[in-house]
Amino acid sequence: MHKFMRRPQVEAATGLPTSTLYELIGKGQFPRPIKLTPRIVGWIETDVMDWQRQRLAANGRLVTG
Repeated sequence: MHKFMRRPQVEAATGLPTSTLYELIGKGQFPRPIKLTPRIVGWIETDVMDWQRQRLAANGRLVTG
C-alpha cells in the first residue's frame, strides 16, 4: 500500500520550500506529484524517500547497514 504525502509534509521532510520543490520538479530532479483529485496533488512517500537517499549518497552521507 502506498502512502501519499501532501506538499506541507514533503516540505517538512525535505526542508525545501514550495518554489524550490517545483523548480526541481521542472528540471526533472524531484519526483512529480500525482493527481489525487482534480484539485489536489500528492507525492508517493517512497518516491520522496528515494530522492532523500539519492541526495545522501551524492553527498557521501548515506550509511548502509
